[in-house]
Amino acid sequence: MSHEKSFLVTGEGFPGQQPTAPPAYAQPPYPAAPYPQPQFAPAPYNQPGFPQGPGPYPPAGPYPPAGPYPAAGPYPPGPYPPAGPYPQGPYAQPPYAQPQPMVPGDQDSPLHSTYHEDGPPSYYDNQDFPTAHWDDKSVRQAFIRKVFLVLTLQLTVTFAFVAIFTFVKGVKGFVQRNVWTYYVSYAVFFISLIVLSCCGDFRRKHPWNLVALSILTVSLSYMVGMIASFYNTDAVIMAVGITVVVCFTVVIFSLQTKYDFTSCRGVLIICLVVLIVFSILCIFIRNRIMDIIYASLGALLFTCFLAVDTQMILGNKQLALSPEEYVFAALNLYTDIINIFLYILAIIGRAKE
Repeated sequence: MSHEKSFLVTGEGFPGQQPTAPPAYAQPPYPAAPYPQPQFAPAPYNQPGFPQGPGPYPPAGPYPPAGPYPAAGPYPPGPYPPAGPYPQGPYAQPPYAQPQPMVPGDQDSPLHSTYHEDGPPSYYDNQDFPTAHWDDKSVRQAFIRKVFLVLTLQLTVTFAFVAIFTFVKGVKGFVQRNVWTYYVSYAVFFISLIVLSCCGDFRRKHPWNLVALSILTVSLSYMVGMIASFYNTDAVIMAVGITVVVCFTVVIFSLQTKYDFTSCRGVLIICLVVLIVFSILCIFIRNRIMDIIYASLGALLFTCFLAVDTQMILGNKQLALSPEEYVFAALNLYTDIINIFLYILAIIGRAKE
């Protein structure tokens, strides 16, 4: 191995003449840059942990050419995206915060939905209780007029049967001799009542709902007229007069009062079940006083039902009927009034015995 190579391997001193050291350069306290350095200015965004102090700071060495934005602190320099057309705040704006243009003509779009995110949808948003119907006052008034028009026609037919069976002696004698016709009319009435009460689609289908309501009205009118034929004429006239006064008063009171009778509907149904049990008891225990008590309780109960059904038509209480249910609303009021008349007739008839 040559001497130069042994020097490199062993690390021994190089024999021979040592080269002289280069002259030292004078070091100023701060190295002078090619350009004068300005005072330090803090970055546009406060960097955590970056020392904020006065005075110039020595450069750490030659700096690369400045990019679009100067690098601040220990963060690596690099190009930054240009600012958008909206002013940038301390937080980034999400893309869904930007206003979306309305698309005209697209009615199926969620932008045209009636649901608002401020709260849950209303109870009347379903198909049976559409809120648009009840918000329109003219639709509500038309619904009420239609109900009372149908009710007036039903009551006219019924009391016409009552007048014929009471004042025409030939008809009165015929119905008293043929009691089986009462049971036939009762069967027709019961079937019509079940269909109109349980089949919601059927009672909303015109004109079949009116046909079924007409059959029910005729059958019930025959039953009421036949029952009235077994009482004295004076008792029937008094019962009709009292029924008109009571029903008119209850309807007017229900339309004007602020008290919500519809909240008591569950209690009234329980009372109706109790009344049915009491009527079964009266069949086996024939007593005049018990019959009067039973008729009085029945008249009072169906008077309360009349108030509840009247307020359900208005639609401004806890329970309401859809404007499509004008047949069902008229049926409720009609059966309430007929039951009130029959119970008052029973009270007067038993009291005169």
